[in-house]
Amino acid sequence: MDKIIGVIGGVPQSKSRNDDDFSDRLSHRYSTAIMVIFAIVVSTKQYVGDPINCWVPAHFTGNHEEYANNYCWIRNTYYLPYDDYIPKEGEDKHMIPYYQWIPMILLIQALLFYLPCMVWRTFNGRSGIDVNNIVEAGETFQNTEMAEGREKTLRFMTKQMDRYLSSQTDFQTGCTVRLKHCMSRSCCMCCGRRRGNYLVVLYLLVKILYIGNVIGQLFALNKFLGTEFHMYGIDVMKALAQGEDWTASPRFPRVTMCDFKVRRLGNVQRYTVQCVLPINLFNEKIYLFVWFWMVFVATVTCFSLLTWSLRCAFRADRHRYIKKHLTLMDKLKDNEDKKKVPNFVEKYLKQDGVFVLRLVGHNTNAITVTEFVCSLWDNWKNKDLVSDKAGEVESSP
Repeated sequence: MDKIIGVIGGVPQSKSRNDDDFSDRLSHRYSTAIMVIFAIVVSTKQYVGDPINCWVPAHFTGNHEEYANNYCWIRNTYYLPYDDYIPKEGEDKHMIPYYQWIPMILLIQALLFYLPCMVWRTFNGRSGIDVNNIVEAGETFQNTEMAEGREKTLRFMTKQMDRYLSSQTDFQTGCTVRLKHCMSRSCCMCCGRRRGNYLVVLYLLVKILYIGNVIGQLFALNKFLGTEFHMYGIDVMKALAQGEDWTASPRFPRVTMCDFKVRRLGNVQRYTVQCVLPINLFNEKIYLFVWFWMVFVATVTCFSLLTWSLRCAFRADRHRYIKKHLTLMDKLKDNEDKKKVPNFVEKYLKQDGVFVLRLVGHNTNAITVTEFVCSLWDNWKNKDLVSDKAGEVESSP
């Protein structure tokens, strides 16, 4: 999907990025692709076929009929049940304002689905670590069969993570010494790089953007389509349960009415013609699918937000996650090693480090993330051992 977006935007993408989870890709990859494909289908029908056909009076010539079709396509038609009388000029009508703009609406929806992803990729790049680079390295590690190549990739991942985690510690020390600009610092008391949770907070905010985008689109389409679109799928299911014809609704009518005026020898003649909108056969099915798809995406994303929030909220869960992978490789050989795990998680990895490890696990497998955790553990213990020896040397007479 990133390749399609790259072609549309003029920026070619060599490879799709996986620096997020499946629920995010439902929005920015699959939903965007679906909207673009639907926009192409509807545009083809509009510009290749006949999107509207009006039943004109018998004395109309071919040019008159073509004029009526073009006018009623450009100007909005209105829905009128067969039992209702034709409204007079100036009376209220149930206008159908959307059918000319469906391709544009679908493309705007595609862009809106992709915007939260742009926010995530823009701001996570400012964290000091290339999350996508780490995840891609994990995928390379997973797919490499040669032991030498796997070891080289693992060293690269460990070096990149250690550089970022060490910079967090240095950044925290500098901020503790230089407490200036209280207003700018106050927003960093609970989140930010120096707290080790910049990526986590950003990721949760982006997930909220994904949810807000989907729910917002459901209600915004009420305005664009001129109907209660947020209830569309529910109304269809009710009609099916009652054995009614769910297509006979004012949302996407096949038969509409159109009023236009013609000037003849100084006199203005008003005509009301009945038109058929074959394009609504496509629009109806497309937006029924879009409704169910958006509800599905919103549900999955809400569940994902809840899951990630709980993981971030409970410290014991982070400890349990890291300890599980260290135990698999038999790294916790004695009680002393087990006592070091909380320090390893809270003072070295912090929330951002555990978050990156979880992302690697989401996009690779358990073996890859276990090897990664154990490599970081060995690197941390070696650095800790070196610092202890340096302290002993300084303290000796």
